[in-house]
Amino acid sequence: MIVDLPNTTTSAVSKALVSIREEGGAVALGRVLTLVISTVLGEEEEAIEAANDASREHPMRVIVVSLGPDARTGVKTAAPAGAEIQDARLDAQIRVGGDAGASEVIVLRAYGDAASDEEGLVTSLLLPDAPVVVWWPHVTPENPSESPLGRIAQRRITDSATADDPNTSIERLAATYRPGDTDFAWTRLTLWRAQLAAVLDQPPFEPVTSIQVEGAAQSPSTELLAAWLGLQLDAEVTLELAGPGHGSSGIHKVVLNRPSGEVRLERITATVASLVQPGQPTHDISLPRRSLRDCLAEELRRLDPDELFGEVVQTGVGRLERRLGTTVGGDRA
Repeated sequence: MIVDLPNTTTSAVSKALVSIREEGGAVALGRVLTLVISTVLGEEEEAIEAANDASREHPMRVIVVSLGPDARTGVKTAAPAGAEIQDARLDAQIRVGGDAGASEVIVLRAYGDAASDEEGLVTSLLLPDAPVVVWWPHVTPENPSESPLGRIAQRRITDSATADDPNTSIERLAATYRPGDTDFAWTRLTLWRAQLAAVLDQPPFEPVTSIQVEGAAQSPSTELLAAWLGLQLDAEVTLELAGPGHGSSGIHKVVLNRPSGEVRLERITATVASLVQPGQPTHDISLPRRSLRDCLAEELRRLDPDELFGEVVQTGVGRLERRLGTTVGGDRA
């Protein structure tokens, strides 16, 4: 069920939620958290779909705050076609039942001065005594923990891969990191990290003497993987970043050098990687690119700070830059 509330207030939205629960039997008692999604006008649906899918694992209330350029640049946005143009306007939509997965979705589209106070828009709609997680799927604030929404959240999720300069976005996150911050560039590494850890848990138990990581220049996950490996294995890391002419995005391969030979994990298709180890046959391993739903569901499984991510982004990335003088395939970064 979808209920549209044009030109409304947050108070009216709260009353509508109560009415829907009383009339339709929708309840909020089983909700374990509030997920606030801060996005831009017209680009809400992909994030909402991912949240709906993740809600089947984590029942929650989803509040989507959708802002126009006025909230970021000071340029006024127009109300929808046919609507009366106002300096300040809030259009809301409530989705429950089959249109909201196992959650209830509240979409707030703010225009003009109504978009100037994100925290004020969501405060009255938060579930009482439930953790708050904020996700920025598109535009990341300069300092997530000090942003209006970040100040009220236990966890703050960004996605540096959507930035104009992803690696600069990671460096900025490293400079402003506070416990509770995380980024989907890190979450996308889970399958790579698990596979590499499994390889090193098998004999021969030899130290890794050097590491090569190759990936796309616009892949922050490649940089984070190299930083994690260098930090955990205390070995020299060579990071090779391929320019746009390479034709492949994301992480390309990882090579771990040990006295007995090299361990090579290389992605050969979008879903399959090849694992080569000394004295063993080559194995093809399922290594698909992770969807937004998978990344979001994983991040919602823990509401405490990800200490390893904090260590990697604060210490590992900085150490990586100092060691490398960065080696780049094709271009210089």
